[in-house]
Amino acid sequence: QVQLVQSGGGLVQAGGSLRLSCTSPGRTFTGYTVAWFRQAPGKEREFVAHIARDGGSAYYADSVKGRFTISTDNPKNTVYLQMNSLKPEDTAVYYCAANGIRSSDYRVWPYWGPGTQVTVSS
Repeated sequence: QVQLVQSGGGLVQAGGSLRLSCTSPGRTFTGYTVAWFRQAPGKEREFVAHIARDGGSAYYADSVKGRFTISTDNPKNTVYLQMNSLKPEDTAVYYCAANGIRSSDYRVWPYWGPGTQVTVSS
């Protein structure tokens, strides 16, 4: 079982930046891929980005490419999502997730954080 704890998020004006963090207390992400998904009110959960804990390239949704960066700090066992040039349409609850495989389909991810609200005002 993988428990995920999230931090970060909040309210920011359009064009601003936020950073989200995801960690797993008591165990490492070794062998896992960690992803960020988001869900806006009334919409299906959608893929944002994922990265393999043990290296390999990151993968992004087209809607965030060039603005968001996913990264890992292995000594801290933490995965970050740096979000720059935020837009009102980025407003959503953001979830981190862990899996043994890479996929943009949220339905195959077994482990989830509690979610954190990101609100971008225009």
